[in-house]
Amino acid sequence: MSLTADNDTRVEEIIAARTKGRINRSILYGVVFLAVLWSLKTTVVDDTDWERMGSVWEVLASIGEFLKVDWALLPQLWQPALETILVATLGTLLGVLTCIPAIWFGALNISPFPPITYPIARLMMTLSRSIHEIVWALFFVASVGLGALAGVLAIAVRSIGFIAKMSAEAIEDLDPRPVEAIRAVGGSEFQVFLYAILPQVLPAMISVIIFEWEINIRRSSVLGLVGAGGLGLVFFRQLNTFNHGGVTAVIIAILVLILFGEIISYFTRKAMI
Repeated sequence: MSLTADNDTRVEEIIAARTKGRINRSILYGVVFLAVLWSLKTTVVDDTDWERMGSVWEVLASIGEFLKVDWALLPQLWQPALETILVATLGTLLGVLTCIPAIWFGALNISPFPPITYPIARLMMTLSRSIHEIVWALFFVASVGLGALAGVLAIAVRSIGFIAKMSAEAIEDLDPRPVEAIRAVGGSEFQVFLYAILPQVLPAMISVIIFEWEINIRRSSVLGLVGAGGLGLVFFRQLNTFNHGGVTAVIIAILVLILFGEIISYFTRKAMI
């Protein structure tokens, strides 16, 4: 009888715990649902100028304006497209060169003086990733003026955080045995880096750099909106002159450029890694 009573008690406790869990989950789901509704009301319903938007037919008519592609503009976009690719490429290369100290300082197992150099490097990585590339472009446009140079510098600074972080973490996760072996036979720190560290992390670093270059093509396509040249500048001009077909033509050119970057990235990664 005692064993049966204990089993009944345990069953009741399990049922009570499951019921309590379901109630808690239901309350949590309800709170999340109410928070989503409140967010939609605050950010969409209250902040939208519904009178200016017009009727559904007017909205569809506005969308239809962008479906009339200005095909005559496409032949004029090859030079801005080339400038966009050059901005992305030069910015990525400059970012790779600039982030070398950050990689060295930011990898805990090779940082020369971890209590000081490691936090400094991690702060550089965080600062680079936290600020949007358009904000960096605005800063450099104000510093060096309008043109592609501001875009290159913005792309370079924005690339430091991602490349340095991924490369430093790859160095931290490497196999320590080759490092210890070269140090054990009297190898210098440069030899340790050249023969033990670099061969292990080089494929990952190349993959990260190629991926960042691919992303930078997208970034450089819109930096012209703040005066940094490329297709973004043409997009801004077409938008300002209400040439909706021209806007769509620029979007098509950006799409083609991104597909080009995807193809180059795929074959480069396949050939080198």
